Amino acid sequence: MKQQPWFPWVSLVARLVLGGVMLVAGALKVTDPEVAAQAVRAYELLPSGFDSIVGLVLPFLEIAIGLLLIVGYGVRPAAAVAGVFMLVFIAAVSSAWARGLAIDCGCFGGGGQVAPGQTKYLQEILRDVGLLVLAGWLWFSPRSKFALESDPHVSTGVTAS
Repeated sequence: MKQQPWFPWVSLVARLVLGGVMLVAGALKVTDPEVAAQAVRAYELLPSGFDSIVGLVLPFLEIAIGLLLIVGYGVRPAAAVAGVFMLVFIAAVSSAWARGLAIDCGCFGGGGQVAPGQTKYLQEILRDVGLLVLAGWLWFSPRSKFALESDPHVSTGVTAS
């Protein structure tokens, strides 16, 4: 497929939106690992003990991916990891919804049990699908304006475009 002249601008927006969401999500969780672990635990998907590890590590990974996307370095691999995260988040929220759990996703801090009428599963899934689309765009069109890495296909150094 031929690159259109506006692709780098769309990729810039995709980088900033996806990276910004990842950065904010991680930053809001990183200050309280126990609350993050509680949010992971509420999904009832992982064996006991893993929820604390995921709650501790996930925010740092989100921050790292967010920063890479925002500055435009390693865009394709960062977008791939963000896309995998979105797929996992979609699956986890869908699973909670299907099993009748009443939880807050914990995507931006907090998380855990909520009143049954307080869930927002559809909105959370749609948001994550939108972010997955952005990650997919960046996988296929990683070159963008104002990125540290001018050509993601050539690793000869860091240059701005």
